[in-house]
Amino acid sequence: MAVKSDPPFRRIADEIARRIDEGELAPGERVPSTRQIARDWGVALATATKALTALRLAGLVEARPRVGTVVAAKERAVSEGGRPPAKRQPPSSSSSSSPFPSPPHGSSDRELTRERIVRAALDIADGEGLAAVSMRSVAARLGVAAMSPYRYVNSKDDLVLLMADAAFGEEGYPVEPPEGWRARLELGARTLWRIYRRHPWLAQVGSLTRPLMLPALMVHAEWALAALDGHGLDPATMLDLHILLYSYLHGIAVHLEREAQAEAATGLSEDQWMDHQTPAFEAIAAATRYPVFGRITDSLKDGYDLDLDTFFEFGLKPLLDGIALIIEAPPTARRPA
Repeated sequence: MAVKSDPPFRRIADEIARRIDEGELAPGERVPSTRQIARDWGVALATATKALTALRLAGLVEARPRVGTVVAAKERAVSEGGRPPAKRQPPSSSSSSSPFPSPPHGSSDRELTRERIVRAALDIADGEGLAAVSMRSVAARLGVAAMSPYRYVNSKDDLVLLMADAAFGEEGYPVEPPEGWRARLELGARTLWRIYRRHPWLAQVGSLTRPLMLPALMVHAEWALAALDGHGLDPATMLDLHILLYSYLHGIAVHLEREAQAEAATGLSEDQWMDHQTPAFEAIAAATRYPVFGRITDSLKDGYDLDLDTFFEFGLKPLLDGIALIIEAPPTARRPA
């Protein structure tokens, strides 16, 4: 009779547990992220998330905000009662077939709050991507029963909105704004960019045509609109300029998470992927149909690196220059008839 093999997430968890037990991964050292697991083991992000969840519930790893998942600190050599503490057991291959073990004995969700749930979800999304966030994965990280978060949040969709509102609310603006509309818009743009860089998944939430109705996001909108107010612009033009600036930020920020997703899916870094495209790129550059493109790329002896932070700063100046032309133009020339 054939023996059923362990599920992939269990084999991955056992291998990481072995590395921890043998000292290859020391306490406080980062363990592979879900994206790295997905790439190295050739599995889906959901499978990678299950593996880290099993390790977390076994007490072998722990999540640290802004750091990721690390090897948990070992117990003290001698317990308060004078006996050596019980040895932590790695995830067992003979455990229940459930992909998510039960919460540790003695855990309680009496102290569970909506804020803790949102914070845990933010940590998962920041370290592992938005796809890794689920009500079950959040419960596992908090060590509570799988259904406990539903007492505070109705669904994952609601949780994502709460996460976005919390993220946008992490930064505000000075009571005394800088002098001039341009300085105010620059400050607003760079503030939003910092938030997007801190939470790469955030630009995946919502769309330009279906804006998020979030109080914290409205703080940033109010700042931008107040900078444009008092310059003789009609209301529609003010909204157009605000949306133009926001869409510029959002359009660049959306690629922060997409690049991470692409690396996890292909196993190739951005540079490695570009290296694989060299033959196709050279063929296009050499084609006579694209003479300007070929001439420009041929002149770039050191190549061309697209850094999103640098690109954001590069584009912000001409965008604000264009807004200045509209503000300074005669009222009749500001909007087409």
